[in-house]
Amino acid sequence: MHEFLERIGLELPIVQAGMGGGIAGSALATAVSAAGGLGTLGTAGPSRMAAWLAEVRQATDKPIAMNLLLPFARAAHWKVAAQADVVVTFWGRPQRFSTGVWIHQVGTVAESRAAFDAGADAVIVQGVEAGGHVRGTVPALELLEQTRAALPAGYPILLAGGIADANDVEGALAAGAAAVVAGTRFVMSDESGAAPEYKVRLANGSETVLTELFGVGWPGAHRVLRNGATERWLRHDQRGPAVVRGINRLTAPALARVPEALQQWTSRHQLVALPFFAPVPPTGSMNGRILETAPLYAGETVARITDIAPAASIVRSLTPG
Repeated sequence: MHEFLERIGLELPIVQAGMGGGIAGSALATAVSAAGGLGTLGTAGPSRMAAWLAEVRQATDKPIAMNLLLPFARAAHWKVAAQADVVVTFWGRPQRFSTGVWIHQVGTVAESRAAFDAGADAVIVQGVEAGGHVRGTVPALELLEQTRAALPAGYPILLAGGIADANDVEGALAAGAAAVVAGTRFVMSDESGAAPEYKVRLANGSETVLTELFGVGWPGAHRVLRNGATERWLRHDQRGPAVVRGINRLTAPALARVPEALQQWTSRHQLVALPFFAPVPPTGSMNGRILETAPLYAGETVARITDIAPAASIVRSLTPG
């Protein structure tokens, strides 16, 4: 066990990714942490994240993390996050906002170096095979090797992307990772806030696409399962139509400040026939048409995962024997 994990108080080198949009709430984070891994609360409104954290604290005394997306984080978010055991940041210039343990997720060696120089206690290297919002451009194990060579020996590096079972975890640890971060596997858990039909599509799905289609207000690459929106709009370029990518870039400064409730409303009311796609996945009771218009985030590992299971059993299934 890496000393960094002992510092946090983890029993196992398993970290649940902080999927936003309501997927990684208190139920999922509690189950993962209680099982010995590190549960992570996904980005949401400050009051919602505070309520989730209170629920986790009532249910377990194990360590808990909070994930914040830097373009969207405000002072109220940082106030709440300071109460977590670990703060994980992503998608922005690394900067320490918390006096506690801080981990920054990166997609390149240069970003890893920037996070180290900014004082991050550890980095998560994200491979291009990861699901959701993707900064990685090379496979996770390749980026791990490159980052280990660029940073001081012993500096804790976690690996995200390509984690579906215990063999994947064992391979990552053998390659020098301090721990692994799993996203898609935990979306397909009983405690995940993902809509039931979304989980079923993941269990039955196999083909993903890396696109910029679902990014209004948030330009960048997103790996998703194919659905009606991708079939209609990615016929000529899997990145998405130029007009859509342009809208994503132009709306980023303003929509980064749009309240979460409005983002959810936008996602529910978008139409597959229109080039407007919010980056909010289907959660809760959302079903029907929204499965064809919203992003169904999934990593390439979805092709190797066919079941929906309790989060505690997933933690056990990921733990090397």
